[in-house]
Amino acid sequence: VSTQSTGSSGINAEYGDKRWATRFLFDWVMSAITVVLGSQWGDEGKGKIVDLLAEKVNIVARCQGGNNAGHTVVVGDTHYDFHLLPSGIVYDNIECVIGNGVVVHIPSLFEEMDKNTAKGLTGIENRLLISDRAHIVTDAHQTVDGANEKASGSLGTTKKGIGPTYSSKMKRNNLRMVDLLGDEAVLKAKLTKLLSEFAQAYPGESFDVESQWERLRGYLERVRPMIKDSVLFMHQAIASGKNILVEGANATMLDIDFGTYPYVTSSNCTVGGVCTGLGIPPSKINEVIGVVKAYTTRVGAGTFPTELNDEIGKALGDIGHEYGVTTGRRRRCGWLDLMVLRYTHMINGFTKIAVTKLDILDTFEELKVCTGYRLDGVELSSFPADHGLLERIEPVYTVIEGWKSSTIDCRTYDSLPEQAKAYIRLIEQFLGVKVCWIGVGQSRDSIIVV
Repeated sequence: VSTQSTGSSGINAEYGDKRWATRFLFDWVMSAITVVLGSQWGDEGKGKIVDLLAEKVNIVARCQGGNNAGHTVVVGDTHYDFHLLPSGIVYDNIECVIGNGVVVHIPSLFEEMDKNTAKGLTGIENRLLISDRAHIVTDAHQTVDGANEKASGSLGTTKKGIGPTYSSKMKRNNLRMVDLLGDEAVLKAKLTKLLSEFAQAYPGESFDVESQWERLRGYLERVRPMIKDSVLFMHQAIASGKNILVEGANATMLDIDFGTYPYVTSSNCTVGGVCTGLGIPPSKINEVIGVVKAYTTRVGAGTFPTELNDEIGKALGDIGHEYGVTTGRRRRCGWLDLMVLRYTHMINGFTKIAVTKLDILDTFEELKVCTGYRLDGVELSSFPADHGLLERIEPVYTVIEGWKSSTIDCRTYDSLPEQAKAYIRLIEQFLGVKVCWIGVGQSRDSIIVV
């Protein structure tokens, strides 16, 4: 990522004279934009699919969320945990973008960068671009998040300040990354005003301006070179034919509009969030890949129709090591819910499906897959918006005989047990979308390409 100075002269220096904008409009080169999205309640293994696909792209971008998301990539014996950094950062030839729709807690970003540098990643700061339009998560936002959790009776948030930052964004009183490039006195005045409003709204909490200012100020020199006009950068990349991979955070069932409200995150985790969170026209998106865990998990509170509060649910959690990357909380586990997947497919229009963690089902005598919902004896045709109704839903299950053999060493579709293939076919037939990748282990080479 080249360095851009501020002001119009900086734009001309990086992208050429003003005629570039006119040429750009009429000189498109074929560029492939692939989007990877979670189709359930998160933790589907999106980072692993991004890692696989990133080998063939030039840019990997995040479009929404903050460090409330968590992706793990395993390279050899090394586990890389990412919360703000796009997973493509493990490749030293890939440029990574944190888009305008992402909210950034700067201390956490640098902590994450330093941790992964210690594990062997190099040149992160030279390959990372942060949108000048991205909003900043202050320490005060995290304080407010904790206070809100206490008052609400717990929605199960990560208390990372994500919701309050999006609230500040909508109130139009927040700090953006571009503010870090300007006059420091103006920046401090904006921070002071923001904290003053928090102090009035939350009189029981402490919001010390000087300590938070000094902490923020301490990162300015390091963060400024990474702050760029991401919209122009992305469109220049599209125009020059570069291949772009967009990594969705969280998942569709946590989307602020389409998820199980109010037990959701504060951003749009669906394909629409890609366009608004990066400034990409919808017509330029080529593929939308839905990542599906072979069973269902959820962290935190909220409805979960196929949840198993029994020994089977415990076994899924134990075998699958179901603990959150961001919080360490044990995930709730249940059977695969195809009604959820049909709903998320309606919203995102998946062109391909990646199924992960199929191997976790290897030891079960029989498997159940939810293929319908009943409410008061009546079959439902769609996923209800009313959380109260969702709590009363009775799942309708299709029972499949387990394959009772290991899939961990399978590297082709044909080598899978017949019942495992039947499980995959059921997903394909119900959704009408082809499964193109099947995960059967943690390592990079444990993904079957169908």
